[in-house]
Amino acid sequence: MKFLRDFNLKDKKVLVRVDFNVPLGDDLEVDSSEDWRIEATLPSIKYLLDQGAKIILLTHLGRPNGQVVENLRLDPVAKRLEELLDRKIIKLDNCCGQEVEDRVSQIKAGEIILLENLRFYPEEKNNDNKFAKQLASYGEIYVNDAFGVAHRAHASLVGIPKYLPSCAGLLLEKEMTVLSNVLDKPKRPLTAIIGGVKISTKIKVIKRFLKEADDVLLGGALANTVLAAKGIAVGRSLIEEGMVEETQKLELTDIKLHLPVDAIASADPSGKRDSRIAPISNTNEKEMILDIGPDTNELFKLIISQSKTIIWNGPMGLIEVDKFVQGSKKIAQAVADNDGYSVVGGGDSIVLIEKMGLFDKIDHISTGGGSMLQFLAGDKLPGIEALK
Repeated sequence: MKFLRDFNLKDKKVLVRVDFNVPLGDDLEVDSSEDWRIEATLPSIKYLLDQGAKIILLTHLGRPNGQVVENLRLDPVAKRLEELLDRKIIKLDNCCGQEVEDRVSQIKAGEIILLENLRFYPEEKNNDNKFAKQLASYGEIYVNDAFGVAHRAHASLVGIPKYLPSCAGLLLEKEMTVLSNVLDKPKRPLTAIIGGVKISTKIKVIKRFLKEADDVLLGGALANTVLAAKGIAVGRSLIEEGMVEETQKLELTDIKLHLPVDAIASADPSGKRDSRIAPISNTNEKEMILDIGPDTNELFKLIISQSKTIIWNGPMGLIEVDKFVQGSKKIAQAVADNDGYSVVGGGDSIVLIEKMGLFDKIDHISTGGGSMLQFLAGDKLPGIEALK
């Protein structure tokens, strides 16, 4: 695989696939507290500017399902990028067509063009070869700096490299290096904290860490599925019924595996009605497990405090509701307070860390939740494989 430093970029038209899929507020502006995906790619963009490249940026935003959705145009993203770079961004209203071809043909060194939302085109998700070839025709070199979508086999990720000399950007290179080191030569004890809703998306990485890590801490709704697999009554708690049998194949008695021992339980996930601290085996049939309890917090915090390497992906509870976010906050604080090496991925976990003002206390914030999980599970990511 090649990297940015392997190319002479002066006066070259460089197509850069970035991941600027950031949330927009009610005012359809990019909140400066949630622009970390944009900021993460700035080193690559600044490097290209320093090298005298002509930059054409490609990204998606949201899920428009192959149709033009006015509220998902990239104008707010262009505006925020302008503010961060203190430089004019030329935002075009399409990805293809005469307007794009004409403007790209006139691009000068130091200019930055941002094409419109890739997912306005069904050809992007369908990995349409003609669409990829059209995009490739705008550049002379292709750079993938979008780790967050490297697990997708989309045209802008796996199609364009067929037609252009290609390489990994600085962000993609950093992600691969950090995550490889965490697996191959971590300082021990190595602790993996895995939460969130679906165990189906994380069971492979759980299996991997039960082999590679010293401790695996599970929380969130996915822990409910594991508890159910162990035959523990979880009331009306959210579980993946179709994954119970598969989860039973895990080594559920492994001393590395740590499950909640108590929970914040309530019959009302909105947080408007009373909740209580309940031992895990004492959740009644009308209640839901919505956060880890204080004893679990203390257990998890103790393990985290003794760790030299920590990987965290996914919250411990229903963090959208203030009453059920406290467990995740305490885990976030424990990770931030640890003197070892910390890696955090997954949008919900990162937003929580940002809101708590802990962003700078985490050693590596991964820009890809799904990509991070697949990489750590040992799966090949199409966007990375396409560069090889």
